[in-house]
Amino acid sequence: MDETSVVTVQLSEPTHVADAQRRAMEMGRILGFDEAANKRLALVVNEAATYLMERAGGGEILVGPAGGGLFRGVQVLAVDRSGLIKGVAASRFNGGDSVGNHDTGLNAIARAATTFDLYVQPARGTVVAATVYGHDEPASPAAGVSVASRRETYCGDGWAIWSAGDLTSIFLSDALGRGREAAEATSLAVEAFRQHAHSSPADVIHDVYQPLRNTRGASVAMARLDRREGRVHFCGLGNIAAVILRRGGPDQHLISHNGIAGHTMRRLMEYTYHWPPASLIVLHSVGIGSHWSLGKYAGLSERRPDVIAGVLYRDFRREGDDATVVVARSL
Repeated sequence: MDETSVVTVQLSEPTHVADAQRRAMEMGRILGFDEAANKRLALVVNEAATYLMERAGGGEILVGPAGGGLFRGVQVLAVDRSGLIKGVAASRFNGGDSVGNHDTGLNAIARAATTFDLYVQPARGTVVAATVYGHDEPASPAAGVSVASRRETYCGDGWAIWSAGDLTSIFLSDALGRGREAAEATSLAVEAFRQHAHSSPADVIHDVYQPLRNTRGASVAMARLDRREGRVHFCGLGNIAAVILRRGGPDQHLISHNGIAGHTMRRLMEYTYHWPPASLIVLHSVGIGSHWSLGKYAGLSERRPDVIAGVLYRDFRREGDDATVVVARSL
């Protein structure tokens, strides 16, 4: 299992529900889930997939490691593009609050999952997000989706995080091309990040460059989120997009350098940006279209990062490319 890529199951008939559940259970076993955690995971996937089949006639289930593989958890997204699901309470879900007497499947997911949230947009679709963690595992400060191109087994994108106290570093790699060779390049980039994640963004991007010299190369970026100082330190090489969304203010696009890690790099500069409470940061590869705005989705910016990532994936994925989107919030 790749550390960050997501398994997707298209739901168009009842047998696909069992397939989604089987793939999730395999991931739980690889992560070392005990019997109780794997039962909760199985219930979450079964209820989410059944919900899509019964309420929308199908959809897509995405199952992947939580928090870029740093935490022992499984993230589940149920994505409906039909807009047929109606009557779901759109209020923010907290603890044991009910989502409606008729939404027994969602209530079951909420009870079994460690985290749960959903976003409903009439006539456009619904995203249900749940994460199941192992014993005493902290919730990840970031959530993302990394999916291979439709016809590929291997994903040439990848992301990872490092966290210590008030600091969280997010790294994203988008290797040139697709397939196995692209996945190998991104795997080397992610491994280099993990070895140097405590360093500054500019130093990390510099350290990632050398291991990729004998590969096809990759666009890479790292954002270090400092919640205590309220700042984001960022360095990017290539076409990774990064945007800060501040409540009540304009979106701010972060600056990356031209180049490709492993092949072309001039002098790197690190940029610092204001990061006030309740801000969001979104990083994504070229497999996610750039013409998105959360302002067009009423209430979405208040949802959990995994729901936001799921909506952006659903509505802006470019079918012919690997696609990755990562979201984090300043508390």
